[in-house]
Amino acid sequence: MRALRISAVVLVVLVAVFIAVDRVAVYVAESQVEDRVKVPGAQIGSTDVSIKGFPFLTQVAGSSLDEVDVSMDGIETHAAGRSLRISTMDAELRDVHLTDGFSGATATRATGTAVISYDDLTEAASDGVAVEYGGKGKVKVTGTVDILGQPITRSVLSTVTLADGHTVRVHADKVPGEGIPGLEKLVRQKTDFEREVGGLPNGLKLEKIQPTADGLEISVTGTDVRLSG
Repeated sequence: MRALRISAVVLVVLVAVFIAVDRVAVYVAESQVEDRVKVPGAQIGSTDVSIKGFPFLTQVAGSSLDEVDVSMDGIETHAAGRSLRISTMDAELRDVHLTDGFSGATATRATGTAVISYDDLTEAASDGVAVEYGGKGKVKVTGTVDILGQPITRSVLSTVTLADGHTVRVHADKVPGEGIPGLEKLVRQKTDFEREVGGLPNGLKLEKIQPTADGLEISVTGTDVRLSG
C-alpha cells in the first residue's frame, strides 16, 4: 500500500513537472514567433501570439499546431503609391504546419477581423478630407472645394464597399449641388476615393466590410496562410 502511495505521489509530481515544462515551452515559442511574424510590404507595430492546445510539446514533435491566435497592431501598408494603416488585425489560425522549427509556419485555414480607424482612413484620403462614422452603417466624409475663389465645405454620407476583394471604395450616396454648376463633380473628386488594402499576410483575403463606430471592420478569411518567415 505504501509503495502504491509513493508511486501515486511520484506520478503526480511528474505530471506537474511535465505541465510546467510544457507551459514554459509555449511561452518561449510564442515569444519567438512574435519576433518572426512578417507581412510582405508592410511594417507591424506590435504582435501578440497565443498558441492553444495541450500538450504543446507533442504538437511541436509532430511539427503541427492545432490553433494559433495572432493579434497585430499598427500595420503600415503601401499599395499603388499610397499608404493605408490597418489599426488592428486579429486572426485565428488552424492546423498550423511548422517548417525548420519556428522559422516558418503555414496555416491550413484562417479567419479574422481587421479594423481601419477613421483617423487612419482620413490620413489615407485626399488632402483636406476628414472621415468619421455617419451612423447606420455609413461614413461621413467632409471636404472643401474652391468655386470661383470661394472655399465651399460639404459633408456627405457615403457607402463603403469592397472592390476586387482588396480595395476599399468610399462613394457618396448624394452630393447637394444647390444649383452651383460643377459643384457635385468637384465635391465627389474630394470625397469619393478608393484605397487598396495591402499588407495582409499571404493567403488572407477580404470578405466583408462594415462601418462601425470604432472604424471600418473587415472580415478576412484564408487558406494556406503564411504566418512567419
